[in-house]
Amino acid sequence: MTTFPRLATLALLAGLVAGCSSGGGWSDYVAAGKSQPAAASPMTVEQISKKVGCKPKMQVDADEVRTAYCKTQDGEFFVNTFKTEELKNEWMDRAPEYNPHLVGPKWTVLGPLKVLEALRGPLNGDLHLTDHRVSMTPQPNS
Repeated sequence: MTTFPRLATLALLAGLVAGCSSGGGWSDYVAAGKSQPAAASPMTVEQISKKVGCKPKMQVDADEVRTAYCKTQDGEFFVNTFKTEELKNEWMDRAPEYNPHLVGPKWTVLGPLKVLEALRGPLNGDLHLTDHRVSMTPQPNS
C-alpha cells in the first residue's frame, strides 16, 4: 500500500516538472505545405480513469502534465498525462524510485505491480518495471 508521504512526494514531483519544463506545442505539424495525418489522440486522465472504473482526484492540473489519484477494488495508483512524449520521458527519468510504471502514448500509471497488472488489460499499456525505456510486456513473435 502506498503511504501518504510517498503520494505527496509524487504529486510534488509532477508539479515541479510541470513548472520547470518547456515543451513543444499541441499544434499539428506541417510538411511541404500539407497537413500530416493526425494520430489517434492520447487518452486524458478522465478517459483513463473511466476505463478502469475510478473517479480521479486531481493533484496537478497544468498545461504540460496532469496527475490524478485513483482508487479501485484493485488498489491505489496515480494517472499522469503529458503534453508530449518528451515530457513523459523527462518526468519518468526524474522519478526512478517510483517503479513500476504502466505506460502508453503520453500517459503513465504508477502504482504497485499487482495493481498495474490488473490495469494493463483495460488500458492496453506496456509494463515497465525499472527503466521506463524497457517494456516488460511480452511482444508477439514476428
